[in-house]
Amino acid sequence: MIKRTLYFGNPAYLRRQDKQLKVLKPEQRKEVASIPIEDIGVVVLDHPQVTISQALLSELVLNNVAVLSCNEKHHPVGLFMPLAGNSLQSERFRIQIAASEPLKKNLWAQTVAAKVSNQADILEQMGKEAKRLHALVPQIKSGDSDNIEGRAARVYWDLLLGDDDFVRERFGKAPNPQLNYAYALIRAAVARALVSSGMLPTLGIFHRNKYNAYCLADDIMEPYRPFCDQLVLPMYYNGEFTSEDLTTDQKAKLLSVLTCDVLIGGKKSPLMTAISRTTNSLFECFAGERRKILYPDFYESRSLKPIS
Repeated sequence: MIKRTLYFGNPAYLRRQDKQLKVLKPEQRKEVASIPIEDIGVVVLDHPQVTISQALLSELVLNNVAVLSCNEKHHPVGLFMPLAGNSLQSERFRIQIAASEPLKKNLWAQTVAAKVSNQADILEQMGKEAKRLHALVPQIKSGDSDNIEGRAARVYWDLLLGDDDFVRERFGKAPNPQLNYAYALIRAAVARALVSSGMLPTLGIFHRNKYNAYCLADDIMEPYRPFCDQLVLPMYYNGEFTSEDLTTDQKAKLLSVLTCDVLIGGKKSPLMTAISRTTNSLFECFAGERRKILYPDFYESRSLKPIS
């Protein structure tokens, strides 16, 4: 079943009752919605006057729901995750921690190859020449020692938005804020799936920043970033981004990235379900049960050419 993503961008009081998330208007405490907690995958809190009860927060955590908190600029700044998300967690932790360095380097090479291949697909959807990216994929070595990921990114963004004097960065002009918002949603979904699969999202196969609690999520989300690009770029070309602030309509569109269709293992699947298949396959690689991580491809291509 596809887990739901709930977005709260207006004042609301959220509480638990009978395994349901109850949404009430804060002043009258009048119920306006009721959602089964077992159906929820991600909750986005994006208003300073959203109040959530401890009972509900505890129930969300027990059901492995990722709770994402946004700041006054509507950018995700915090992620609340359960301490235990799998019945065999301690055993799986030991297996993950014992993974050899050669194995992790091999898994990172697979991850980079999947990301660059999906970036090439985006370029082809735009009618751009993607042979430079396709040529880089066979050059990826264990651990990506030649930094093919970085080289591919420079080519990718230059071909996509180079004519607009665009620089891909954490802070900057559109479409940076919109891309960052969509990436944060993917990151939360990947972190949630990793915990559900019984792994520590902190221990990465490549990312190792000691201040980052989600290094493994940052690793595994890389091949999923182009699906955000596919969603954001048409909005950018259509002139929907008139400022750095995200509108309610923009955020509603960006939330749909978690339910877009992808192709994984030869089958059509919603992106959030595909993420769970990816994290499960990652553990199987750690456990020696398989050799390759299962990553998605584009299920359906569409033209991303700028509108003249």
